[in-house]
Amino acid sequence: MPTMNMSPRGVRLGAPPRTGPRPAGTTSTTRPARFSFVLLLLLSLLGAPSLASAAPPNPARSVAAAASENSAAAAQAQARWGDRRLDQVTFLGTHNAFTNYEDSRWSSVSQSDSIRHQLENGVRGLSLDTHWYERSNWLCVISFGSDCYPSDVYLCHGECKTFAGVTYALPRQSFQSSMQTVVDFLAANPQEVVTIFLEDYVSAQQLGNSLGRVSGLDRLLFRPDAWNVRRQGWPRMTDLVSSGKRLLIFSDSPDREHLGVMYDRAWTVSNFWSLGDLGNDVSCVTRWSDVPLDRQEPGFRRLFTMSHHRNVPTVINAALDNGAKLRDRVNQQCRPAAGGRDPNFVSVDFHRISDGSGQTPASIVAELNAGN
Repeated sequence: MPTMNMSPRGVRLGAPPRTGPRPAGTTSTTRPARFSFVLLLLLSLLGAPSLASAAPPNPARSVAAAASENSAAAAQAQARWGDRRLDQVTFLGTHNAFTNYEDSRWSSVSQSDSIRHQLENGVRGLSLDTHWYERSNWLCVISFGSDCYPSDVYLCHGECKTFAGVTYALPRQSFQSSMQTVVDFLAANPQEVVTIFLEDYVSAQQLGNSLGRVSGLDRLLFRPDAWNVRRQGWPRMTDLVSSGKRLLIFSDSPDREHLGVMYDRAWTVSNFWSLGDLGNDVSCVTRWSDVPLDRQEPGFRRLFTMSHHRNVPTVINAALDNGAKLRDRVNQQCRPAAGGRDPNFVSVDFHRISDGSGQTPASIVAELNAGN
């Protein structure tokens, strides 16, 4: 620290104490008082933190604040859902949620909005396709540096190197960053529950490495074994909210339960995904021949995922399919095929578009929840 003159006699901060007799008119407190004043002035000018701000956080206070927040969210969930279990409510889902105009430059999309905006618009079930991309120096060179991405799990609609805009898009969408978007949304909305459905083309290790880099995921991830779902059934919505375990992940690959990722064929029933090229196949038949839509198991009921979209997603097709046609299909085809139960997830293309009948995917889901 530079020296500073503190008196006409040139006394410096940090100088050894005077050994001679003290000048007349001075007291033993003059120099310390001046020192304290100057020190406080320097700290103020330098923006040093106050003692209060520099104090370490109080863990007990943090825990109490979190408990209070969870309690408030649980009260809101109780008012919203009552005592209904997860398998007794319906959520809006989006097919190929990652192929949209906002997150990347896709030439063919299934949704208009980014994953974040889908969540903000009420979507609670997202379907994502995971693929492994091995870094390509060749693609990096021929793209003049715009496609220089590391090897990782990305969201692609087929081979991650084949056709830009069709089987993958730039900027590349990493699975980790997309999951971080979901986790951040849940952190900001403590009474919401989100489910991810993976069409999974990566190994369990690759998927686990990617999930392991998502900050805050462990605090939110629902693990069915910890809840003894097979014996006790799905928890109430209020229980999910109060516990904070508000993120469910399903995969069509069976070897990742240790990651907290459920094998969909073991935990759900699902109809065949396509309405056909012309959109006229409204029958509701099972996706898996050995898992009928009305399957019954002692003490446990699978979640029912209903797909309602065509082979080729277009805005025009969505405008024809997403209104009265969807409502009629739920009531006349899928509910009877599933043994009288409503779907838990209704997955569509272009979720904000409908036929002008006054019925939209969101309003149909709300109607199903109001009837339960």
